[in-house]
Amino acid sequence: MGIIRILDEHIANQIAAGEVVERPASVVKELVENAIDAGSTKIDVSVEEGGLDSIRVTDNGAGMDPEDCETAFYRHATSKIAEGRDLFQITSLGFRGEALPSIAAVSKVRLVTSNAQDGRGRKLEIEGGHLRVNEETAAPRGTDFLVRELFYNTPARLKYMKTIQTELGHISDYMYRLALSRPDIAFTLRHNENSLLQTLGNGDILQVIAAIYGTQSAKSMLPIAAENMDYTLSGYISRPDYTRANRNGMSLIINGRYIRNYGLAQAVLRGYHTLLPINRFPLVVLHLSMHPSLIDVNVHPSKLEVRFSKEQELFALVEEEIRKVLQQEVLIPRPAKQSIGQSDKAFIQEQLQFPSAQGQASASRNDVGRSMQEAGNGERSVTGNTTFPASPASLTQGNAGIRPANGETRSYVDRPAGSNTQMRETAAASTYRSDYRRETRENNGTPAVTKEWLQAVSGPVPEIPPFPELTLIGQHHGTYLIAQNDTGLYLIDQHAAHERINYEYYYEQFGNPADASQELLLPITLEFTSSESEKVKERLHWFEKVGVYMEFFGGHTFLVRSHPFWFPKGEEKAIIEEMAEWVLNERNIDIAKLRETSSIMCSCKASIKANQKLTEQEAMTLIQRLGACRQPYTCPHGRPIVVSFSAYDLEKMFKRVM
Repeated sequence: MGIIRILDEHIANQIAAGEVVERPASVVKELVENAIDAGSTKIDVSVEEGGLDSIRVTDNGAGMDPEDCETAFYRHATSKIAEGRDLFQITSLGFRGEALPSIAAVSKVRLVTSNAQDGRGRKLEIEGGHLRVNEETAAPRGTDFLVRELFYNTPARLKYMKTIQTELGHISDYMYRLALSRPDIAFTLRHNENSLLQTLGNGDILQVIAAIYGTQSAKSMLPIAAENMDYTLSGYISRPDYTRANRNGMSLIINGRYIRNYGLAQAVLRGYHTLLPINRFPLVVLHLSMHPSLIDVNVHPSKLEVRFSKEQELFALVEEEIRKVLQQEVLIPRPAKQSIGQSDKAFIQEQLQFPSAQGQASASRNDVGRSMQEAGNGERSVTGNTTFPASPASLTQGNAGIRPANGETRSYVDRPAGSNTQMRETAAASTYRSDYRRETRENNGTPAVTKEWLQAVSGPVPEIPPFPELTLIGQHHGTYLIAQNDTGLYLIDQHAAHERINYEYYYEQFGNPADASQELLLPITLEFTSSESEKVKERLHWFEKVGVYMEFFGGHTFLVRSHPFWFPKGEEKAIIEEMAEWVLNERNIDIAKLRETSSIMCSCKASIKANQKLTEQEAMTLIQRLGACRQPYTCPHGRPIVVSFSAYDLEKMFKRVM
């Protein structure tokens, strides 16, 4: 007796639902795409509890004939495809005929639709794929689709759903893409009666970008438009100085359909060649139009992946046009504030500051008084033409030294005399200088760095091989320090070394950041998307744990009222934005991980960069402070700091030994 059988219709629908309906966002996608195909000019989406409780999609489209309502819930029932050749000229978003039966198989569905103007329509109710109600009802023209208790009859699927915020994030993300793909349609999205998205439907993409990403994002966009024999390109790309930490801001829309395509995304990034910082990505909304025969959208159940017939020509067009737009712009970022007055004509060089391994010492009132007196005496450590205060406070505040013709040194940053911030900074700087001079005297010019001293200020020290004693030879290309000892030659990445020093300093500072938090005269303004704003409001307490006090200002806007005074000067907003990106994207946040991540962000921003010349004293101080670190061999990102060549290696290179 044969063992092969035809599956029951209900089981087949549940299996199909596993491909089509992955999560609540899949239901929203299919229903909204059907509404777009119906010619709607206004689409309202309302979800509860991340879409797991209910999803309601209402449109003012063409509606459905009473005879078609029940047929639409049969498998492979569609009005978009009539014969085989139609597959090669698909112009609609939906066409497979699996969406409605798949959704109905795993939820409780109510459909109210009308294609007439007389107020008469049809109502269907389906539970788990079984028709319960099919009757005439009063209804305006259009369709009202309500999906309740998604996956109620498939508990295994429900078990693997993520948190409500995660599922809402997927829904919001896809609604944003649909709004960007069809700016001529007025979209609204609500979650638990809270509005997350509202567009006007006037066809202006820039207004949609402002509604989703904020007005500052919209102001940074550059228009792009081009066409050739096969393709028409339009949309907006962001300036290189406005970037995001991930690719989520790149929306690629083909014939009105949002798609994901690795090759096309790489073409966009190649268009920004050398203009983007490492691991930063632009905000891009690209509309591409082409003949339907040049694209195959029938390669994946979700229809997010497509194939192109002339993909290399398409990639070349996108890359070339983005490059042209950027070449026509003056890509000099506007400064956040002017650091130096117009009358300052003297040569200016930034100070290079290296924090002590013991962190910033707390100062008593007497310490403050002594430090103010020292500051008044103009005490500095000067080498050549470079002022060189090895102060953790000056590092974090970014006080760059100015040396006019008279030899006097002053700071870029002018603060009211006697302010608390100034007193704390000066006290810390004085304490550090005193410690450094004492260490130098005790060790014949070399700072005393011992395991006992490190353990006293930083706790137990892990067993790490001692850092070698090195003699500086020079600097290569302003990037690598060259040093030697009896065993061989050493190359030190100065940026990675400074990052490690700063990381250990900031890690200690973030241990109690609230005490160092200072009020801002002008708050820092941050903007997020609607769904991101909801997350930020729920996670404001995590920002407070690192000394950043932020409040909701309305719409997409938050104001940063205070942050630790030792944040790298001029980089405060960028650091807080990166913190927000991390807090938003991290699923399981704990204080230790947040402290480490924040320390890495600050250390990278505050460190010296490649192609920056150092004096001999600066280079030696960098090496000495690196040797005082608990882990001097890798930067916080895991890159090596020091590379060595033994004497034997060198002799072998020159064939002195065979």
